Amino acid sequence: MIVRDLADVSGSQNEVGGEDVGWTSRRLLLADDKMGFSLHDTLIHPNKPLHLHYKHHLEAVYCIEGRATILDKKSNVEHQLKPGVVYALDKNDEHVLTASETSRFVCVFNPPVTGREVHDETGAYPAPEDGLDPR
Repeated sequence: MIVRDLADVSGSQNEVGGEDVGWTSRRLLLADDKMGFSLHDTLIHPNKPLHLHYKHHLEAVYCIEGRATILDKKSNVEHQLKPGVVYALDKNDEHVLTASETSRFVCVFNPPVTGREVHDETGAYPAPEDGLDPR
């Protein structure tokens, strides 16, 4: 059984990002936990549009605090995000996430991230080292 407290993750090596990059991710479960997914408590900082395109990962995101928008780059449709709204990037959807106030999300990645990934110039994380396809 794995039990973790967000208070213990905050400020540790499993907290990455920061206001300067527009997001802070507190990684509660990672690939080394062998759960088949990773689980993150993420803050999106206001007025810093994030262009993201997870080419090698599927992601589900549940808003629990704040207000934001997500723009689907393929359809050019923008959706409002508020507490209680979930979005799923089920087709590795390219998107722009913009918070109008500090917003908090619970995020799940498949395959799980290791915690060492860095977004590339397209907003993607690299392909998983084990080559697992999330489908």
